[in-house]
Amino acid sequence: MHTEKRLRFPKSSRLTLNSEFKRVRTEGSSVRGEMLALGFLKNAEPIPAARAGFITSRRVGGAVLRNRTRRRLREIFRKHQHEIRGGIWIVTIASARAARGSFRALEDEWLRLGRRASIFAT
Repeated sequence: MHTEKRLRFPKSSRLTLNSEFKRVRTEGSSVRGEMLALGFLKNAEPIPAARAGFITSRRVGGAVLRNRTRRRLREIFRKHQHEIRGGIWIVTIASARAARGSFRALEDEWLRLGRRASIFAT
């Protein structure tokens, strides 16, 4: 059996309620990049896992583009969730440029914004 951490992203790790998104916006901080904005609320809950939510407005494009962008952002969070400090809520907001960016460009920007926000444990 391999010792690699499990890279799942269950419903319990997602921010789904409007009140949770509002709480990040009102009580938390944010950092902005060219394609993404990262809102974060540290110590939102005492549980050890971080939780994430994603916003892709109609400005991003049609439903297919918005869903593809959201899937890419979820995958980026899923890959890096074990590097994030516990109890943090993260809301990633995609701009219209995010739909045109490559997966690699999105991941690089998300990681750069995450480092600026100091959400990583290492």
